Amino acid sequence: QVQLAESGGGLVQAGGSLRLSCAASQSFSGYYMAWFRQAPGKEREIVAASSWQTGNIYYAESVKGRFTMYRDDGKNTVELQMNSLNPEDTAVYFCAAKSGGGAYDYWGQGTQVTVSS
Repeated sequence: QVQLAESGGGLVQAGGSLRLSCAASQSFSGYYMAWFRQAPGKEREIVAASSWQTGNIYYAESVKGRFTMYRDDGKNTVELQMNSLNPEDTAVYFCAAKSGGGAYDYWGQGTQVTVSS
């Protein structure tokens, strides 16, 4: 069972940047990895996702051009570089993993990102 731990959240002013990190307890080679977020009163939404098969990375339209996901299978880490942050990016950010199709099986505890205006 893969255990995930996020870090790097915090408070930042609008226009600023943060870099989130997610460390896995074991190799996630062969796993799809993703970042999700959940804002107060809203449903959890996917932010970015990495396919181990193709190497492609999907980004939600709301973050495209501002967020970049990095994956390092050798270090068992994924990171999310977030630039040009705005208050709408305020949420708890989660790292997730799955080995196949369907829903993500493994989740981190989340890290809070707060963007002040």
